[in-house]
Amino acid sequence: MVEMTNRSEVVPGENERFEELGRGCYAYSADGCSNTGVVIGSKGVLIVDAQATPALAEKVLKKVRELTDKPVKQVVLTHFHADNTLGALAFEPEEIIASDLTKRMMETRGVEEIRVARERDTALFNGLPVRAGVSKPSMTIASSMTIDLGGVEVRLMHLGRAHTMGDLVVWVPQSGVIFAGDLVQKAAVPYCGDAHLADWPRALDRITAFRPTALMPGRGKSAVGAQAVATAVETTRDFVITLRDAAAACVERGLGLKETFQAVYDALAGRFGSRTDFEFHLPISVARAYDEALGLDQPQVWTRERIVDLYDALDGAVATADATSNQTVEDTASSDAPSQEADAEAPLAGSEAKASDLVSDSEFAASLALGSEEDVAADDEDMELSAGDIVEDDKPSDKAETASSDKTSADKVLEDAR
Repeated sequence: MVEMTNRSEVVPGENERFEELGRGCYAYSADGCSNTGVVIGSKGVLIVDAQATPALAEKVLKKVRELTDKPVKQVVLTHFHADNTLGALAFEPEEIIASDLTKRMMETRGVEEIRVARERDTALFNGLPVRAGVSKPSMTIASSMTIDLGGVEVRLMHLGRAHTMGDLVVWVPQSGVIFAGDLVQKAAVPYCGDAHLADWPRALDRITAFRPTALMPGRGKSAVGAQAVATAVETTRDFVITLRDAAAACVERGLGLKETFQAVYDALAGRFGSRTDFEFHLPISVARAYDEALGLDQPQVWTRERIVDLYDALDGAVATADATSNQTVEDTASSDAPSQEADAEAPLAGSEAKASDLVSDSEFAASLALGSEEDVAADDEDMELSAGDIVEDDKPSDKAETASSDKTSADKVLEDAR
């Protein structure tokens, strides 16, 4: 059976980097870890994504304390995945903020997400308490909000479904810096197991419209400079669209999941095979693309059993793909030892917050879950962005394709892979 765990020798937390992206804006990155953003104003500190464990979060906090002793006012969770959220309480924030939809995903699949993440990436979650629970937000937002950190305005925005249903990005207009979470990757490949691939390019268009001069991706070094940002966004777009279109073409031709995996691997390996996490994430990402091509709008919950079944089903295809690849893949660290289950009844981060602090589900959030053309229009109308935030593109988005051109593009992806 193909191993479903990450066996890289990279040690999570080694080779720390703390980059200044713009005035008051910093990005923390380290081997094998998700990135954490830091914004410092005269009133306090805002953290973007909280690492996989309290111990890793403490490493970030140590870097922050070298710059300021101001309190951490907010921790913003860009989405629900365990590697971005479980260190939240270590920052002792006044608020933990996420989108309405992220809160909903935490409630419906957060416990299973922790179980699966710990088993697949054991080294990353080393030291996490056995009974650690979901880092639930104390405050949620539907579309956007502005935070005044004291001389620094920070905007939190839900730009639509992409890496997950509830992604937030954090935009600091005075510094031209955007913290994109896992919505954008630079040196790594995107994880697409909970993605909405048809919608993701639209969210990337919205990021591009801000014309940021620096961008913190989900993992690795940040993109600094307008050209570097554009390259990171377009590389992410290329991966997402190729994955989506290749899987769709396979489904249209009646291919099964195993044959689809091999075809998608061939379509992606030449450009992305040497990038971090390519081999580790691809089986799950292809499974989600296959489901979406079959018409399954909402991603299925990833359980241990489902992942084991997937790897069993793909075993021959994955082995073939490994044998034909001539490139070295950088993976994030883990061993194959299963960890104990996260306890569903464990205390939740932010659980002391009053019920009145939580924003209830809104029509805007519900509309995004449906994903129709009308929902997209409602999304645009409800986005609370100022005119100064968005810079119109000089040319129309090339993502507004007809069904006919989509089919042609999908077919071409497979032809190019041959």
